[in-house]
Amino acid sequence: MKIIITGSSVGIGRAIAKKLLSNDHQVWGVARRDQSDLKALYPANFHSTQTDVADWNQVEKLVSNISSMWGSVDALITCAGLQGEIAPLEETNPAQWSHTVTSNINGTFFSIRGFYDLLIKSAQKTKIICFSGGGATKSRPYFSAYAAAKTAIVRLIETAADEWKDQHIDINAVAPGRINTAMMDEIIAKGPGDAGIDEYAAALKQKADGKDSLPEVLLLVEWLLSSKSNGITGKIISAPWDRWEEWSQHLNELKTTDIYTLRRITGKERGSTWGDK
Repeated sequence: MKIIITGSSVGIGRAIAKKLLSNDHQVWGVARRDQSDLKALYPANFHSTQTDVADWNQVEKLVSNISSMWGSVDALITCAGLQGEIAPLEETNPAQWSHTVTSNINGTFFSIRGFYDLLIKSAQKTKIICFSGGGATKSRPYFSAYAAAKTAIVRLIETAADEWKDQHIDINAVAPGRINTAMMDEIIAKGPGDAGIDEYAAALKQKADGKDSLPEVLLLVEWLLSSKSNGITGKIISAPWDRWEEWSQHLNELKTTDIYTLRRITGKERGSTWGDK
């Protein structure tokens, strides 16, 4: 497959790039950092461009360059993002809060919008994999900017899936779980005052244990890129907690219900006798 990966220079994006390259896929890594080390390891299969995907003008130029070389793209994986402003809401820097939100959501949207024309030229089922994160499905104190952006990404993929239901595109969001990346180090560096006591303690424990959900993330990405996941679209999928490997056996239920999506829960659904007409 010809696969675009944004945010491929560090963290989850880099791990995915290395995994897919080891399986002989063609990978184009997009990041703000240099990736010549990966090019040295995989000279035939890896291409890279230093691009800020939160800048539409840069994305347009990137797409033009890839189009002239590849002509079409089979999959897009959007890993680029930043944790950004971490602090109690009333103490956040408004400019940094805004930068965190716009960088994350624009970087994902601009990538999808920019590569759409190349993706629909693929001869096979096209796959788009975006990354959700902590705070997308429940409140995450002290991480309001990151949580708001990641929630927006989930709603973006759900909307795209509805719009493209008659096209050969599957688009989903992955909730990766806790992974030992630079974001974890940022939480520890912030301390319990800015990051919150619970987040800080969890980060310290995670760092000490040395275990994370990256292996599950890599398996899920491979599964989503494969024909085994064909027809599954518009879902938010937890890499470590969902039994996603069984989902292909339940396509009808996945297509006709709102399971594994963001939604409002009413009182009636929780057995309450008040609040609903």
